[in-house]
Amino acid sequence: MVHPLIQQLKRGLIVSCQAYPGEPLRQPEIMARMAQAAVAGGAVGIRCQGLADISAIKGQVDVPVIGIWKDGHEGVFITPTLRHARCCMAAGADIIALDATRRPRPDGLSYEQTVTTLHNEGTLVMADCGSFADARMAVEAGSDIISTTLSGYTGEREKTHGPDFELLQQMIDAFPDVPVLCEGRIHTPEHLARVMSMGAWSAVVGTAITHPTTITSWFVDALQ
Repeated sequence: MVHPLIQQLKRGLIVSCQAYPGEPLRQPEIMARMAQAAVAGGAVGIRCQGLADISAIKGQVDVPVIGIWKDGHEGVFITPTLRHARCCMAAGADIIALDATRRPRPDGLSYEQTVTTLHNEGTLVMADCGSFADARMAVEAGSDIISTTLSGYTGEREKTHGPDFELLQQMIDAFPDVPVLCEGRIHTPEHLARVMSMGAWSAVVGTAITHPTTITSWFVDALQ
């Protein structure tokens, strides 16, 4: 049975509100305002990074908040350990997203051990997958949501220009009882419409909505 909180995300748009280190918008208050604007526009959920941002955003929106903590730059760095996940939960995240690849985790725990512990502590888990093998492992571990988030970033699949439609379809077909999210390189409303028509539970859009530096660069590139 799908948790009521995850039911709230069905057939809707989740907006990722993140700013990178050193960028002008990297302030929790700014990300909270960004999240409020996204919800005002119709977002059914928010994904955000870092304990301060999670806390700030959770206090300003009434939709489910998916929290992550990026720590490091290589290997497993999206909520890489059980400690990171617990901190995200304490900061107010409704759902914790984890790197769900088959790579070694920094704390030595397996992905399944991490998920089991979090479930026992009352936490919902979203699996950020990079391949179909990752998705299968994540489902077997009991993940509440599986997603295409890391496709193209782990070396197992080529980085597609837009969303990884092929992987999304494989996951939807293989795991009909598990909510499958599409995340990663959804850059246009047409991309979003296509992934939803394929049967995605919901979709996460970040850069194309909340990263003005990148959006500006797309327009500047068009001038060349």
